[in-house]
Amino acid sequence: MNILILGSGGREHALAWKLKQSNKLKKLFVAPGNAGTASIAENITIGVNDFDAIGKFVVDIGIDMVIVGPEDPLVNGIHDYFLNDQKLAAIPLIGPQKMAATLEGSKEFAKEFMMRHHIPTARYESFTSKTVTQGYEFLETLTPPYVLKADGLAAGKGVVILNDLEEAKAELTAMLVDEKFGSASATVVIEEFLDGIELSVFVLTDGENYKVLPTAKDYKRIGEGDTGLNTGGMGAISPVPFADEKLMNKIERLIVKPTVEGLKKDNLPYKGFIFIGLIKVGDDPKVIEYNVRLGDPETEVVLPRIKNDLVELFQAVANGSLDAIDLEIDQRSATTVMTVSGGYPGSYEKGKEITGIETITDSLVFQAGTTVKDGKIVTNGGRVIAITSFGEDFKSALKTSYKNVGKLSFEGINYRKDIGFDL
Repeated sequence: MNILILGSGGREHALAWKLKQSNKLKKLFVAPGNAGTASIAENITIGVNDFDAIGKFVVDIGIDMVIVGPEDPLVNGIHDYFLNDQKLAAIPLIGPQKMAATLEGSKEFAKEFMMRHHIPTARYESFTSKTVTQGYEFLETLTPPYVLKADGLAAGKGVVILNDLEEAKAELTAMLVDEKFGSASATVVIEEFLDGIELSVFVLTDGENYKVLPTAKDYKRIGEGDTGLNTGGMGAISPVPFADEKLMNKIERLIVKPTVEGLKKDNLPYKGFIFIGLIKVGDDPKVIEYNVRLGDPETEVVLPRIKNDLVELFQAVANGSLDAIDLEIDQRSATTVMTVSGGYPGSYEKGKEITGIETITDSLVFQAGTTVKDGKIVTNGGRVIAITSFGEDFKSALKTSYKNVGKLSFEGINYRKDIGFDL
């Protein structure tokens, strides 16, 4: 099969690495890709939202399957674009149709979905610039901290948690009236704060059947001890040590099954990954958010633990036969540590030469914000390289990841030194 992956991050490098292991793969393309994908596939300079160019490439090259990495093209309706084009309609695309992708595209839509299907989540209300006063009043009914979420996509930065009521009111004004996140915060969801420990559950579904993939826990904030600004993710661990059989049974019964059944009931066709961001409050799991694709950097610890042929898995998703597949999981722990550019998640410089990649032997190197310039690999984004390692437990895996992070070098390199600190 000729396969095209859309995206340019560590998630896409990990997908490419896993797909390359399949003997069903003929040729692999990544658009636009990065320096890591360039070493194992052919990078194509097409943007993930340039549907016309993607469609033309798929037809011209004879692509047999498209795998969508990031959320943007899914929320913008790339699956529908394929279905509505005679030449593209028969080509499997892994990722939900536009209405189903609204689960990530709109926090309000996701909350309404959860309420409708009795899926446990935090109490909430939604507000616009016209109802900002009612928003202040709702904040007054809550106990701190206060959780404010921009309704739309804000590159993972649209969630603000504040302890002071007046600050929360000022933030609500900034989001709704001053358009802090542009159109993404035209509606703001205010939620009650849930106190607990977070984890992510990944589900692969063909619309009828589903498989629960390995659990993961990621670390979003830039600073040690989970302090400072939110990032796209600074590291991850799989499996989650506290996600025992009892908790997983509860998650499947109360959350996974009602989610897949709810999509069917609401006539929201779904072929692809569902990322369920959860919080364990006491013994009870509750949903924080849905994403309609694999998370990053969780992909870098989840995919290496799946032993199955990924092309076979995706074929089963495409033709509705996922129930016939037995999922095989590596029982070892996997951990990833993300190296980032100096200044990230604020402003940072690109084009810094990266050295030391070739010296790493006992870990997997997944490149994210990298590109090739004058024959050298240089930084090209905020999150630069993820180092993934296996171990008998997460502590031994982390030891290897940190040892190899120490071999990497680029100007301004930064990383969290306490991944797994709370486990």
